[in-house]
Amino acid sequence: MSTPQMIRTPLTELTGVAHPIIQTGMGWVSGASLVSATAEAGALGFLASATMTIDELERAIVAVKERTDKPFGVNMRADAGDAEARARLLTKYGVPVAGFALAPKQALVEQLKSDGIVVIPSIGAVRHAEKLQAWGVDAVLIQGGEGGGHTGAVPTSMLIPSVVSAVDIPVIAAGGFYDGRGLAAALAYGAVGIGMGTRFLLTSDSRVPEEIKRRYLAADLNGTVVTTKADGMPHRLLRTDFVEGLERTTGIGRLVDSAKRGLEYRRVSGMSWIEYLRDGIAMKKATGRSLAQMAQAANTPMLLKAGLVDGDTSAGMLASGQVVGLIDDLPSCEELVDRVVREAAERIRAAGATLVG
Repeated sequence: MSTPQMIRTPLTELTGVAHPIIQTGMGWVSGASLVSATAEAGALGFLASATMTIDELERAIVAVKERTDKPFGVNMRADAGDAEARARLLTKYGVPVAGFALAPKQALVEQLKSDGIVVIPSIGAVRHAEKLQAWGVDAVLIQGGEGGGHTGAVPTSMLIPSVVSAVDIPVIAAGGFYDGRGLAAALAYGAVGIGMGTRFLLTSDSRVPEEIKRRYLAADLNGTVVTTKADGMPHRLLRTDFVEGLERTTGIGRLVDSAKRGLEYRRVSGMSWIEYLRDGIAMKKATGRSLAQMAQAANTPMLLKAGLVDGDTSAGMLASGQVVGLIDDLPSCEELVDRVVREAAERIRAAGATLVG
């Protein structure tokens, strides 16, 4: 039985969920099992479609809808060559929320909204929020530097107020959240809810191998590192011997390894050569990456799969938020959401400040 609603915000009103909490779309992690458990707990779960073929995404959407009648979303790569085809699946199956890594094309935003779908892109800078507001998105999810995976340099505590002050649309905060104190703090900063990745990865409903979960739980606050050696972009990862070795790898050796894994990703994703090249061109145009960074980019999904799916930390990476050092248990999604909501409500009630004058 899900927790009764205690905190109502523009996020809960916009999406129809009971609680202002989002389970972010984590590649290889946010599948049908985790998303449906999150939805049943009253929060908003996102399927991570970037590491799924379009057929796998369709099956995952169907699987979630078979398990729950609660709202959920699909997170897509805005620069993917088949982004429009993936978006059409949301309309086909009545998925109420679309999420995007990076800014989607304005025409795609308009199409989704005309189909009654709420559009919530993930961004990391004020200028991106301003542009997307002009394009008509419903809200933005911002991630501060503490967050896992691809991340920026601005701490969440400074990014939230800067974006909230710049736009009129709802702002959801991510990067460094794991409990009710964080939710209460985010609301005080002006956000309408929080997004959590690492915290949902470390639940009993997550399909990440148990030995990998234990590896996460053993980490302290210095247990992550931000590196550009994975794909040329800042990426926060759990410290492992493999990642330390990646940091020491020379440019040529890294590119050779990246090319091999990139070809494996093409095979696993089911892309034809034409689709693979078209996808790369779209990514380059959207992100402005160099050719060397592009060669490395296709490498990243396979490195994450090795760690998060295969459980092989000797040949793979583990994306992780800095908050991993504060997490010490594996609750169910229902237990986690209940805990976060109740603690946030208690913190808000017990703020204790007295206004004078």
